[in-house]
Amino acid sequence: MVNHWLVKSEPDVYPWDQLEIDGWTHWDGVRNYQARNIMRDLMKKGDLVIFYHSNTKPPHVAGVARVKTEGYPDFTCWDIKSKYYDAKSTQEQPRWIMVDIEPVRKLQPISLAKLRENPLLEGMPLLAKGQRLSVQPVSKEHFAVVCEMGGANIDSK
Repeated sequence: MVNHWLVKSEPDVYPWDQLEIDGWTHWDGVRNYQARNIMRDLMKKGDLVIFYHSNTKPPHVAGVARVKTEGYPDFTCWDIKSKYYDAKSTQEQPRWIMVDIEPVRKLQPISLAKLRENPLLEGMPLLAKGQRLSVQPVSKEHFAVVCEMGGANIDSK
């Protein structure tokens, strides 16, 4: 069973095009416990991920990725030079988790405004007022609608 997720990245931090160039990346730096728990407990290899560009004008869906490697300790929290350093996290008791993702398909950009206009996306967590979670679940139905809006039919069986 494939689950579906949405991850947010700012284009000036890590854009979709860079993921395509790199071929995969570890999704590090998540410092929210709810998002961490999703990556640690729920994201599985093969799950599909909507890659969303936040903090840009306009914010938009950029592509679809796949979980390549399930959750493992986020080593950036042990690097004192990293902006994600956390002195309370140890290798024996890691506080933060990351997953690896790989690109599946670039989508035609879908702005947040266009997503909000689609009644088939009612109830999608991304569209809820005050929703700022950087890793969040997406229903199979919402995933299919977003892919169709972006010009793709991605099988998510």
